[in-house]
Amino acid sequence: MKIIKREFDFISSILGIKVLLLITIKIFKNKGVVEGKQEEYYSHQYESGGAMKKILQIASVDFTVKKLLLPLVNRLLEEGYHVDISCAEGEYTKELEKKGYNFRYINAVRKINVKSNIKTMLQLYRIMKENKYDIVHTHTPVVSVLARVAAKLAGVKCVIYTAHGFYFHDDMSKLKYKFYVTIEKVIGKYFTDYIFTQSYEDYLTALSKKFTTKDRLVCISNGIDIERFSENNVKVNRNEIRQALDIPANSKVIGFTGRLVKEKGIIDLLEAFKLIITEFNDVFLVIIGDTIAGDRDLETKNKIKMLLEDSLIREKVRCLGLREDIPEILNSVDIFSLPSYREGMPRSIIEAMAMGKPIIATDIRGCREEVTDNYNGFLVGVNNPSEIYESIKVLLTDNNLFQKFSMNSIKRAHELYDERKVLDKQLEIMNMVTTEKINVVVSNYKGESL
Repeated sequence: MKIIKREFDFISSILGIKVLLLITIKIFKNKGVVEGKQEEYYSHQYESGGAMKKILQIASVDFTVKKLLLPLVNRLLEEGYHVDISCAEGEYTKELEKKGYNFRYINAVRKINVKSNIKTMLQLYRIMKENKYDIVHTHTPVVSVLARVAAKLAGVKCVIYTAHGFYFHDDMSKLKYKFYVTIEKVIGKYFTDYIFTQSYEDYLTALSKKFTTKDRLVCISNGIDIERFSENNVKVNRNEIRQALDIPANSKVIGFTGRLVKEKGIIDLLEAFKLIITEFNDVFLVIIGDTIAGDRDLETKNKIKMLLEDSLIREKVRCLGLREDIPEILNSVDIFSLPSYREGMPRSIIEAMAMGKPIIATDIRGCREEVTDNYNGFLVGVNNPSEIYESIKVLLTDNNLFQKFSMNSIKRAHELYDERKVLDKQLEIMNMVTTEKINVVVSNYKGESL
């Protein structure tokens, strides 16, 4: 029954997207946009009077804003931009508003629902039309489709989409894969001026499938605050954290950071851990994370609870929920594992690398860019607890290899994943767009067939 329901939901999604596109194209034609008669959006005040450049950052939920987008928002503010943020109202938005960040609220969007999606698209259209942004920058898959269409309807001069990981992946059915690729291609070609990818694999995919032209496609990578994620700069030392978590100082600790959903591989890690503790007495597992607003998978959290009913496992596992002191927690960990089924360019792995942790990750897009097998960690198969178990076992018993992976993780994180370099790449494009006295990259729609 679950399989039938999933297929029904998928077919409904296809029909929903088709209806959305048809409605959008009809609106475009009525407005004269597709016919190449796009109305003047607004005079570029910054060209004549030096007014503040305006940008709208869009994500579905506030968790994304808080955990992923703030470094970019802060850098833009430092560079003199006026920055608004659109997402669903939530716990983090209240906290961020108190700190002075500007929010323009929309409905949360994490799945395809025609009625709800059109409502969100209209909300975004009004926000953009009223505030006349120089740039609209979108994040997260579904809302990014709606936002890019709304931006072109509103006449925004530059629309940027950051692919934190394309939704399609190799384990999908051919039908689903083709469907999501087609959506990315249509929206990329007709409604997007620049596509930023974090993963180089995504960059090559976007290029080969012609989501946009090469000069409008930029691999920005992913990065972290290298100074914050350093064992030399943690605010609380390793033993104090372990004491607070009731973990002996000399024990070995495996760490996981991520949402508690199936696709993050947390059940696979727990199954592997069950095998480990039958052989190794003094090993613990620290789980950082929870479900977030909009997560549709609520079953996995219940499965975790069921696994923890086993007293042997429960005594060795620490579930910490969402935390702000990630560097301090990671400092108390020895090995880090993220056995995901699908990723973009996971920040959690980079954070653990910068803290000098050997990594066990799945051999999938994003993870295999960050982890070089047998250099700074191990790559294992998807949904393969036995391979996770074997990899943990090797690192628990081979101290020389453990030390090698640890040092190489730090080296790789510093060489490739400094947040400042990632921000520089984005600001270079944004500054170019907002300072050149030309109509930058506004597509000339001529009603080509989709």
